[in-house]
Amino acid sequence: MIWEVFRQEKPGDYHRHVGNVHAPDREMAKLFAQIQHARRMQTNSLWVVPQSEIGEVDAEEAAFGGRTDKSYRWAMTYNDIDASFAKEVEDSEAEQREAAKKRREQLESEGEA
Repeated sequence: MIWEVFRQEKPGDYHRHVGNVHAPDREMAKLFAQIQHARRMQTNSLWVVPQSEIGEVDAEEAAFGGRTDKSYRWAMTYNDIDASFAKEVEDSEAEQREAAKKRREQLESEGEA
């Protein structure tokens, strides 16, 4: 029987798949997993699971994250911005600074009156 092995390096870490072992029962699988996958590396815990008990849900069976296009979340979609956009941002920032300066001046003049 084939057993899949998942290893946790430190407490609080995720268990990561590290391979499999061939063993006739759970106890032998745990022993083989310790020998093959935990002996040389820092290990907090191991999970051994019969390969036949692992199920997969793939993109054909389920819609992960919905069906909408979320490419805007990836910074690489912003690579094709033209220079006019940078000028627009610069102008907007200058406008905001000027408006803040006028507000400060107005508050100061009201305080003197």
